[in-house]
Amino acid sequence: MTETRWFSPSPTRRIAYRHVPGSGPTLVFLPGYMSDMSGSKATALMDWACAQGRACLLLDYSGCGESEGQFADQTLSGWTRDVIDLVRGVMQDRVVLVGSSMGGWVMLLAALAMPERVHALVGIAAAPDFTAWGYSDEQQADLLAGETVLEENAYGPQPTPTFPTFWADAQDQLLLGGEIAIDAPVRLIQGQEDPDVPWELSLRLAAALRSADVQVSLIKDGDHRLSREADIALLLRTIAALP
Repeated sequence: MTETRWFSPSPTRRIAYRHVPGSGPTLVFLPGYMSDMSGSKATALMDWACAQGRACLLLDYSGCGESEGQFADQTLSGWTRDVIDLVRGVMQDRVVLVGSSMGGWVMLLAALAMPERVHALVGIAAAPDFTAWGYSDEQQADLLAGETVLEENAYGPQPTPTFPTFWADAQDQLLLGGEIAIDAPVRLIQGQEDPDVPWELSLRLAAALRSADVQVSLIKDGDHRLSREADIALLLRTIAALP
């Protein structure tokens, strides 16, 4: 794994990233909510890229992992800006954005903002619009009233917080209500035993994308993390087969 570097697009933001040069387009991994570039899928992607001589970029969103900032102050649009600034500021070539869970939403927003830089997209349990469909009416009312919502965390000892500022910002970034004007090839990998993202959402997303080159891979016994050896092997095969 390459050493961590930092990119400062402004005096108040310092984004941690790891980059290995190689043949392009550059693979850019976008983590999920409360995740970072040390996760198993990100690490596997970097290891594979190094072995294949492919360029790869990992990053921590502001307030996450090794990046500066407080997690409670972050927003979806801010994390999308991190990705766009890093791609434009660090690399010159086109990119394949690989988004996991919430990172799949960031992936779409970033692709819409810089279509000229995007070669293809790969979503892993992509969760666009999860602030609209992932919370009960009561939870949404609490968030609208300015209260933080805490939920049981299946992946760690601490509850998962959703802050009102994050929720309100994300509600302004909803995509599934109309056509998503992305024309690049898109690959979506989704587990049908995912307790967090309904597998039907991947089909809804595929239908909303304007691109004619969209493929959905459903894993019958796949969970949300999709980090088993076979799951990661499918991810790498999918990336290797991109046009």
